[in-house]
Amino acid sequence: MRFQDLLAYKKGFIVAMEIFELTKNFPKEEIYSLTDQIRRSSRSVTITIAEAYRKREYPKYFHSKLTDADSENSETQGWLEYALACKYISQEIHDSILEKSKEVGKLINFMILNPGKFGSKSEN
Repeated sequence: MRFQDLLAYKKGFIVAMEIFELTKNFPKEEIYSLTDQIRRSSRSVTITIAEAYRKREYPKYFHSKLTDADSENSETQGWLEYALACKYISQEIHDSILEKSKEVGKLINFMILNPGKFGSKSEN
């Protein structure tokens, strides 16, 4: 299996691309702050999942990278709140992306709790 076939990766990629398209309409003064930060964190979710999967033979590394991916996902959710508060996005768009991001978080958590299903060895 390729890391691109992981459901968490696929769904995370969709979220990151939605955010990329959405942030094209953010004010120019946000380009080095909110726009950059939310793009970076949303993209880091999938890239960190890919790194974890490649090192899945090392349980502690696998777990550590997946928790990093989950942290990036949470950061993305925080930036979404700022985008809403600044009125750069509507409540509807916020809620839609947030729900997708929460689903990605659940999938990452499933990977953390079930490493054997992804080829990671037991830590025994």
